[in-house]
Amino acid sequence: MLSKEKRESIINLIKREVVPALGCTEPAAVSLCVAKATELLGNTPDRINLRLSSNILKNAMGVGIPGTGMIGLPIAVALGALIGKSEYGLEVLRDVTPEAVEAGKEYIDRKCISIKLHENAPSNLHIDVEAIYDTDRVRAVISREHTNFIYLEKNRAVIYNEVPKENDAEVVESPAEGDVELDLKTVYEFAMTTPLEEIGFILQARDLNKAAAELALNSDFGHSLGSTVRLHGVKYFGDTPLAHMISYTGAACDARMGGCTSAVMSNSGSGNQGITATMPVVSFAEDIQADEEHLIRALILSHLTSIYIKQSLGRLSALCGCVVASTGASSALVYLMGGNYENVCAAVKNMVANLTGMVCDGAKPSCAMKVSSGVSTALMSAMLAMNGKCVTSSEGIVDDDVDRTIRNLTSIGRDAMRATDLYVLDIMTGK
Repeated sequence: MLSKEKRESIINLIKREVVPALGCTEPAAVSLCVAKATELLGNTPDRINLRLSSNILKNAMGVGIPGTGMIGLPIAVALGALIGKSEYGLEVLRDVTPEAVEAGKEYIDRKCISIKLHENAPSNLHIDVEAIYDTDRVRAVISREHTNFIYLEKNRAVIYNEVPKENDAEVVESPAEGDVELDLKTVYEFAMTTPLEEIGFILQARDLNKAAAELALNSDFGHSLGSTVRLHGVKYFGDTPLAHMISYTGAACDARMGGCTSAVMSNSGSGNQGITATMPVVSFAEDIQADEEHLIRALILSHLTSIYIKQSLGRLSALCGCVVASTGASSALVYLMGGNYENVCAAVKNMVANLTGMVCDGAKPSCAMKVSSGVSTALMSAMLAMNGKCVTSSEGIVDDDVDRTIRNLTSIGRDAMRATDLYVLDIMTGK
């Protein structure tokens, strides 16, 4: 068993990275930054100017904003100014009402919101807001993490200034300051040996994300992938664990991308990653009638594996986050099947061999299809691992060392696909 000090460090890391979020985390972060600027201003802004990194723009353009029936940034900005509360964090728009939405539409019609690409953003996740009322001006900046304010200013007086690291957008190989350094062996040992009373909190992820899934299965959100598979997929998928996993995971994503007003449990700043790290595990555990201890340890293994991979990938990248989270889920499926650490390593390698290169083209309803692809691959990779099959180091980017294999994956998503990321954004904004 890991030392108590190390366990506490990892628990603190999980509790910081696995948190409730209302709606897509990118527009939520923009709303949060606008809300903070408005609070500092003390009045509803006459004008709001935003400069956003390319990944924030990409992930906020086509997603539903909870409780509004609308998509995209303008309504997220307007509501952040009108009813947003920064103390709510990524649930900043928790108090949205139909009256607030109408007020938000009127605010948009005043043409007082300017949204531009930040050409030289110091991070892939960067939000720079200027709010103006009469002669007062406030600036608020979030960077690197969705709730991480690095700069606050009012009327040229600096309220807070966190000096960013040099070339911060590229400094992602090491864990953030204060985080425990992880490898897959540590992740596995923590999940398998930590006393249950220390990690039982992870069941909140099951509760929140399953509630979102159940909501979508009985409603019409996004492309209704979850309910389509549940109601009409028996002919093609059968009444199988795979069908159940796709249905549950797709439904929760349908709800989140479709603008439902229920919070989901996110992972590493992404609700879809939180859903994908949670729902396949919950669904499979239910099908095999796993006890609560196995479910808790499986969820910890899934979420912490995802956090570990994201430490070297970065918050936002050209690589779809479902690749990361479904790799975590595959590890958990192996454990629920009775596998050991070597089987988990094999499943991770199988995942990397398959899904590397899946492009992120923004948060949107069709993300439900991508996470479902990840779920299918997670089960296939776990089954192969349990049957003694593992992609070898002579194949593609897989290495004999599982941690190096993960670094190969993340370096492609973080570095090699940068040009792809910009090209995707160019296509999206040029339509």
